[in-house]
Amino acid sequence: MRDILDLDNFAIDQPGTDAYLALVARCRADLSAHGMFNLDDFLHACVAQDVAETLAPRFASDAFHHTRYHNIYFEDRVAGLPTDHPALRRFLTSNFTLCADQIEGTCLTQVYEYAPLRAFLADVMAKEALFMMDDPLARINVMRYGARDALNWHFDRSEFTVTLLLQQPQSGGAFQYRTDLRSPNDENHDGVTRLLSGDDPNVQSMSVQAGTLNVFQGINTPHRVTPVEGARDRVIAVFSYYEAPGIRFDPAQQIGFYGRSA
Repeated sequence: MRDILDLDNFAIDQPGTDAYLALVARCRADLSAHGMFNLDDFLHACVAQDVAETLAPRFASDAFHHTRYHNIYFEDRVAGLPTDHPALRRFLTSNFTLCADQIEGTCLTQVYEYAPLRAFLADVMAKEALFMMDDPLARINVMRYGARDALNWHFDRSEFTVTLLLQQPQSGGAFQYRTDLRSPNDENHDGVTRLLSGDDPNVQSMSVQAGTLNVFQGINTPHRVTPVEGARDRVIAVFSYYEAPGIRFDPAQQIGFYGRSA
């Protein structure tokens, strides 16, 4: 695994050591302050490039082109809001997706299944354990964003998201977010309206390099990826972990996300 991941600088395979405990403490502090943490160069740059190049022809022949108009909530109706409320403004999200069964032969499956990674993530988020998803399509997805593709403003429906950037674009493709715009006790629809109108001064923007592992708590922090520009695509892997074993999508969800079922 050391040929794939930088385990010298990120001692996730050495629980209980000073290096491991310091890394957990740093990541917990970042999560508390920003709702996310990054491990830059977690995946060796040459490995990230090799995976991106290996998947390029598969994207050309096998990927599902996912296009969807949606509001920030991914819901057609929101309690207490009329359908024409500005907080329900709709946007287009567009990308190409490869599923877990289409990335065989790359190291992404090894990284996803690497037990020390799951244990480390559980420690950072103070969870008893994390489990791999029991879904042959959804457990790992790789998304490609080409020119004019974008992931638009949304709140996540899961507590956290784990991504690994494989290739950054020439331009655009910045990750933008607004920390804790809502809370369990306050949906802050006026704040959502200001965000969608471009009037929120607390929006932050981040561009990361290939090989970066990002863990993001997006359930109350809306976020988007700005449109990609230039000839080089943005390619990113998404790992799905849960606090309970056996989680999988039903066939209707699989068809909605991937155009096919397992």
